This record gives sequence, structure tokens and C-alpha cells, in this order.
Amino acid sequence: MAESVNEETRNDQRTHPVDEVLPAGKMAAYGLQHVLAMYAGIVAVPLIVATALDLPQESLVYIINISFFMCGVATFIQAIGFWKFGVRLPIVQGTTFASVTPMILIGQTYGLQAVFGSIIVAGLLTVLAAPFFSQLRRLFPPVVNGAVITIIGASLLPVAINWAGGGDPEADSFGSLSNVAIAFGVLILILAITRLSSGYLGRIAILIGLVAGLVVTAVLGVASFGGVADSAWVGIPIPFNFGFPEFRLVPIITMTLVMVTVMVETTADILAIGEITERETEPEDVARGLRADGISSAVAGVFGVFPFSAFAQNVGLVRFTGVKSRFVVAAGGGILILLGLLPKLGAIVASIPLPVLGGAGIVLFGTVAAAGIQTLGRVDLAETRNLIIVAVSIAFGLIPAVSPEFYSGFPERARVFLDSGIIAASLAAILLNVVFNLLGRQSQDMGDYGENFADFEESLTVMDANGLDREQFADRFAPLFQGVRWVPEGAYDEDHPFSNIHDLRHAFQISVYGASEEDQVELLRSYTPLGGDEGGLSSLSVQERRWVGLTSMTEEEEEEFRKANAAYEEKFGFPLVVAIRDHTKETLLDDAKSRLKHSRGQEITISIVEVMEIAAYRLQDMITDLRIGSRS
Repeated sequence: MAESVNEETRNDQRTHPVDEVLPAGKMAAYGLQHVLAMYAGIVAVPLIVATALDLPQESLVYIINISFFMCGVATFIQAIGFWKFGVRLPIVQGTTFASVTPMILIGQTYGLQAVFGSIIVAGLLTVLAAPFFSQLRRLFPPVVNGAVITIIGASLLPVAINWAGGGDPEADSFGSLSNVAIAFGVLILILAITRLSSGYLGRIAILIGLVAGLVVTAVLGVASFGGVADSAWVGIPIPFNFGFPEFRLVPIITMTLVMVTVMVETTADILAIGEITERETEPEDVARGLRADGISSAVAGVFGVFPFSAFAQNVGLVRFTGVKSRFVVAAGGGILILLGLLPKLGAIVASIPLPVLGGAGIVLFGTVAAAGIQTLGRVDLAETRNLIIVAVSIAFGLIPAVSPEFYSGFPERARVFLDSGIIAASLAAILLNVVFNLLGRQSQDMGDYGENFADFEESLTVMDANGLDREQFADRFAPLFQGVRWVPEGAYDEDHPFSNIHDLRHAFQISVYGASEEDQVELLRSYTPLGGDEGGLSSLSVQERRWVGLTSMTEEEEEEFRKANAAYEEKFGFPLVVAIRDHTKETLLDDAKSRLKHSRGQEITISIVEVMEIAAYRLQDMITDLRIGSRS
């Protein structure tokens, strides 16, 4: 039966939208849209750093061109991937703003060669640290993830607003009627296209808005193309263009701290894009993404440009358009490479006035915040602890945007973290989640379920599992299956000892899929109907139900679930079993209603697959092992 179930599952699977290859024309258009959405961010960092360090004009031009080139390479690595590098999700890489102040301080004190030397070393250290940092994934539950994604969008909105006003708040023309009219005109055009077209045009609304804005401002004489004529036709990346890098301890430590902030930000963006694309991200996925950040940044230092991170505005673009293909982003990376090699093309893109970008940026950054709010919709905010985590972390994240000088009295190294709303919110959410939801909480919630669950929260490795005898193994792993012991006993007999978590999971699958239908139905009957009170539930089940709000329902919602459960059990003879971590309250009800259309044999098969999905989540929570990967 195991083989037949697996075969049916494979046959039912279609190409995931993330892996979809679109027609060449659409790929190019969507890819260009990504480039136009992020080019200002690429240009901004070299402009700020070069101005602060008094670099000559030709050095600035070189850094901007090679930044385009290296952003394209980094994006290609992240989206397509090779070996253990690249998350293989639609993530665009750009120069990180977190590095600006530290690079200026290093450059002014130690020189430009020390800046690039510190980038190279910090990038390589990031590659080494990636697998260890990725194991912190359990510190990013929906309450943390949702708060961080929300603040990513909220903290970027002031950037879009400044662009809409003209870019420089100190300039006399900032906020002029013409600038605001251009920004709002682009915004209204994007909204109109989105409202009137649900097809291809709707998906490239941002691109149309940017191109239309450029054309109109060119006609009005606002857009200047003078830089196009002055640009060279071909630009070649030159290793060590600014001299051989210098490796000094203080700059290396400083830049390493910057890369820690980059890892936090990239982790949040990876989890955000995983939510948006509905592609589950595992610790190894995060590790590959962080390695891509590290290796790209190290190579960037060799060619004289700055560190990279995932760009949040492009996360918003994926959310806005619904185009989830990583190959679209890879096409954007190819366009970035061309812009770097052909400076005239880059100069044309750079001619887009900031108010035009501001109009599009309001949509993009607002969409990122909306994605975070959607994630928070899966969190039980009736639970005071969760409410406090969200409230305080968002407040910390907004401080730099509301009051940029708030931390002016702090040491510069502390301001590397605090002046980034994204980093401040991430750290606050993670720490508060540890204090309120992890430290001592789970052991208190175990109640009277028994010794097996009392021991559940003591994480173990696969090697630890191999050291248990058959009785101990069943005691330890029965909670994965509502306390049913024959499943872990069968797994132990099948494949003990286990070489890694994949073998352990596979042994559980063989035990369950290979059981008789009678035993499978008895297993299903051990699960408790969804909804209702928490009496008789294990603390583990209670926690899972809290994540999707099943423990804080209205009377109407409880009645809906009661009717759905009764109808399901009356037809099939066992409770509705669903991996609720994949759902919201609303989708759980929809799933229950749709499954009533199946035959009993179909429902047994589907329910057993759900049992294994529930067990996979619980196993991931239980096992601490660096080799954890996909639950496929």
C-alpha cells in the first residue's frame, strides 16, 4: 500500500508555481519589472558611500555598474542555485542598506581596501555559519514571522514616500505639486490596470506604470537622459579594481556583525517568500539562501562592490503579481548582468525619476506589509502573549522610521542593529517569543497527558534515537501519533538504527502505510475532532490548535465545526484528520466540506497522508539534527 499511496501522490502533483517556466516574452517582462522595482536600491548604496568617502566620479560609475552585474549574479545563484548555494525561490538580491554606516566608518578610518577586505572575510564567515544559523528556524513561528514581514513593509514605506516627494527632504522641490502629481499618477494607473485586468496586463501593472511614468516625465522634461550619452558601451568587472584588499581585525569584526543582521533579514525574507509562494521552507533551504548571501558578498568584495541581501520590495512584487516562478527572477538577474556589462542600458534605467518610483513603491511596500498581516491572521491574538510579541516588536521596528535620531547617543556598533527597523523588530520578536512562548512554557502546558508527553519537549538527535531500545523508542515517538505505540514499534523493527532523519521519517511511513486498513482506521480514531473545548487534548494538540485560532472561536464558528465534524464522522466512521498547521480556520472548514464528497476508501488514504504530515511537523519539532531537510 505504501508504494500505491506514494505513486498516487506523485501522479496528483503538478509543477509547483515556483518551478514553472513561463514563455520567453512573459519571463522577460516580469523579470524587467523586478529590475525596475529594485534598481534605485542598488544605486542608492554606492551613491551614499561614495559621497561620504569623496570617491572620484569614475569610481562611483564603476561601482554602480558592477553592482548591477553582481546583483544579477547573486540573484541567479539565489533563484537557480548550485550545490548547497541558493534557496531556489523567487528572491532578488541587492546591495544591503545595513552595511552603509559601517562601511563609511571603516573607509574613513582604515581606507577603502579595508572595506573590501572586511566584506570578503565576513562573506566567507557567513557561508560557514549558514547551516548553524538556519537551525534557529524554530525561533520564527508565525507570530514572529508575521510581525517581521509586517515591519519590513512598514519600514520601507517611508522610502517610497521620500521617492514620491522627490528623494531629498532637504531640497526646495521636495513635495512639490509636480512630484506628488507624478507619483500619484503612476499609483492611480497601477491601481486602474489591476482593477480592470485580471490577466497578463494586471500582472505587469507595475512595469506599465513605471514605463508610462518615464515616458510622461521625459515629455515634460523632468526625466534626463544626459547620462546615457556619457556612458560607455561596455563595462568589464575588474578584480581588485581599488587595490589589493587589506584585512584588519576591527573592520572584519564590524562587517561580520553587519552580516549577522543580513542573515536575520534574509531569513525573514525567505520565510516571507515561502509563505507567499506556498513553498515550505526548511532549515536547509534557509542555509542555502544564507550561503548564497555569503558567497555573493565575498565575491562582491573581490570586484569592489558591497554586501548583498534579499530585497524586500521584490518580495512585495511577487505578492502583488502572483507570479511565483523563480525562473522569472532568474531572468531579472540576467537583465541585471546585461545592465552591468552595458552601462548605457543601465543609464537608461537610471533615468527613471524618483517620483515615478515612489508611486510604484507605495504599492510594493504596502503589499509586503499586507503579507505580514495575512501571516498574523494565522496567529491566536486572543492569547495575550502573542499580542504583546506583535505589539512590542512592531513598535521597535517603527522607531527608526518615526524618529531617525532616537538612537543617536548609542555607540555606532549598536546602531548597526538599532537603526534598522527590520533588524530591531526581528530581534525584539525573537527574544519576546523565547521569553513568552518557549522558556518554561511548554513543560507547564503538558498537564496530565502522561510521561511520554512530559518528555516530548526534550529535543534529541537521530543518534540519541538510535540509542533507545524498542520500548523506549515507542515511548518517545508515540506522541507523534496521538500515543499509538504500534507505529513507532513498526518503524523500529523496520529500519533501526537510522542514518538520518529522512530514514526515521521513512520508517514511520512504511509502518503506517503498510498497516492493515483496520489498524489504519483505529489510528485515525485516536485523533480528536477539530474545534470544541480543550478537555482531554494533549498540550501538543492544544498548541497546534492555538496556532490557527481553534481555541478562541465564536459560538457560531464552534457550531460550524461541530456540524462539519458530525457530518464527516457519520459518513466515514472516524474523525476528520487534518494537518492544521497548513491551514486557517476558514480553510479547515472548506477542506472538511470538500472531503465529504469522497468515498470512504479515498478518505482513509487522504487521512493517513494527513497523519503523516502531522507527524512530520511534530518530528521536526522533536529532532535537533543538522541534516533535517524536506518533509517530502
